[in-house]
Amino acid sequence: MATSTPFPRVRGRRFGYDIDEVEHFLATARAAYDDKRTNTGVTSGDIRRTAFSMQRGGYATAAVDAALERLEDAFAARERDRVMRKSGERAYYAEARTLAKEIIGRMERPDKHRFDRTGAFGQGYRTKDVDRFGDQVRAYFEEGAPLTVEEVRSVAFRPGRNGYREAQVDLLIDGLVEVMLAVR
Repeated sequence: MATSTPFPRVRGRRFGYDIDEVEHFLATARAAYDDKRTNTGVTSGDIRRTAFSMQRGGYATAAVDAALERLEDAFAARERDRVMRKSGERAYYAEARTLAKEIIGRMERPDKHRFDRTGAFGQGYRTKDVDRFGDQVRAYFEEGAPLTVEEVRSVAFRPGRNGYREAQVDLLIDGLVEVMLAVR
């Protein structure tokens, strides 16, 4: 008897996302979204930072990631509406502007000095990759250069010795997504 699954599964012995973890997370997110109270327990940031284990024959990662992006967008829109009703549009955009200024300030730092480094024997994100992306971000804010939320969400940096600390870079990317969703 064939079972219906929400996502395609990878074929053969390939790895995909753990099916039980994905379904549990989506059930939790669905319940939180359907809850009309103001505090749902799941935020767009939670969705953005969600990670699943890998298993053979699991769900195809691209399909799940695309669904998570749509879900994040829906939660972000609801959060934006909720904050605007509570604090007003001006306060909401002021908060987004403050975060954008922090991001711009970080990107205005010289190359190789935008984030803390891991040290000579530490592994982090390759500085050239991050600095190149940082230049794109700065151009987006200062010159209106094109940059989409999807590009930001999918950016990947190669590992490198004495690279930038991953946690700091990841926080900046989260903040950038938050700002971009705020003004969407």
